[in-house]
Amino acid sequence: MKKVMPIIASTIALSSFAGIAHAEDWSTNESGLYIGGNYGYLKVDSDDDFDDNNDVWQGLIGYRFNEFFALEGGYTDFGSYGGNLANAETDGYSAAVKGILPLTDSIEFFAKAGQIWYDTEYSVAGVTGSSDDEALFAGAGLNFKLSEQLLLNAQYTWYDAELSADDLDEDSDFDTNFNQASVGVEYRF
Repeated sequence: MKKVMPIIASTIALSSFAGIAHAEDWSTNESGLYIGGNYGYLKVDSDDDFDDNNDVWQGLIGYRFNEFFALEGGYTDFGSYGGNLANAETDGYSAAVKGILPLTDSIEFFAKAGQIWYDTEYSVAGVTGSSDDEALFAGAGLNFKLSEQLLLNAQYTWYDAELSADDLDEDSDFDTNFNQASVGVEYRF
């Protein structure tokens, strides 16, 4: 809960700031390339000792085809998580489709879904190994336009990950969900 409070406070602050921002018509050109970055809170839900809370960061690059649709790629570092008996470190690359719904001239709702290809290095009871896998993910959030090019965002993303610890035995699969709440920036070219 300690880590959730800063995210909630940041989201409220972003909402307040976006409400105060100019209500100009910034929709002159809604297509083009954008880059972004997010930082936030990660909750790892698992049926085993991999349960943990952690920081997560993400870098993104995307292309908006119009004000309603974009394609997005990214790199996410989920960091280290787990306990003394079982721990892991995961990072990966993602591709997603993103739907955008302008709510006002300065606030947009977005939802995205895609796939992540991730690599996990793990240690379970002293046995170490690595695993490459892929998973589906979905997310939603809000963009707050500060100018035509600079946006702040708050978002939640769920990843349906599975850790395959083949070095332990053939059937050592750990069903693990990553739940990410983050804030970030986006710059449109």
